Amino acid sequence: MNNPYEVLGVSKNATEEEIKNAYRLLARKYHPDNYADNPLSDLAADKMKEINDAYDTIMNERRGQGGQSGSYNGKSAFPEVRALIRQNRLEQAREILDGVDIKDRNAEWYFLNGTILYRHGWFDDAYTSFTHASNMDPDNEEYKRAVNNATNSRNGMGYNPYRAPSGGACDSCNACNICQGLICTDCCCECMGGDFIPCC
Repeated sequence: MNNPYEVLGVSKNATEEEIKNAYRLLARKYHPDNYADNPLSDLAADKMKEINDAYDTIMNERRGQGGQSGSYNGKSAFPEVRALIRQNRLEQAREILDGVDIKDRNAEWYFLNGTILYRHGWFDDAYTSFTHASNMDPDNEEYKRAVNNATNSRNGMGYNPYRAPSGGACDSCNACNICQGLICTDCCCECMGGDFIPCC
């Protein structure tokens, strides 16, 4: 394997945040979804695998884990990640997800990863992760809703099933934009078992 720091384009003295930012930028650039029906799709997939392997190698080395798996004592770590997200303890949830070996990253991993990204307001990255989860488990309604919410957020709409058609009076109304944001937040909370707006 190539030097993982060179793959990500960072120095060996880079901070963890610098490494994460470099990984996100490269993952966004080389994600296979960007190369659908493109003759470079195979190269992009290989590059994406190299980027993922490099990131996992660096993180495992720095944490002295040497390839921690996605389970603890035979139990899945994902329910714990969901609980941490509900408590808004996003960095702790991220730590657990980052420790999951790439071969154990199933649809649930990508959904939870997308949820953390979404909570940070990184809608493009969240959309990519949610889409990956939904592609891996196409019958999962929770994943489908997450893709729709992220799509709406990327388009600056927020999630609102009652949104007026484009060109309607609501497009220029700030109060409507606030309501859309609140409804979107409530939907995301409900996906994780919470309830931001109890009356809805």
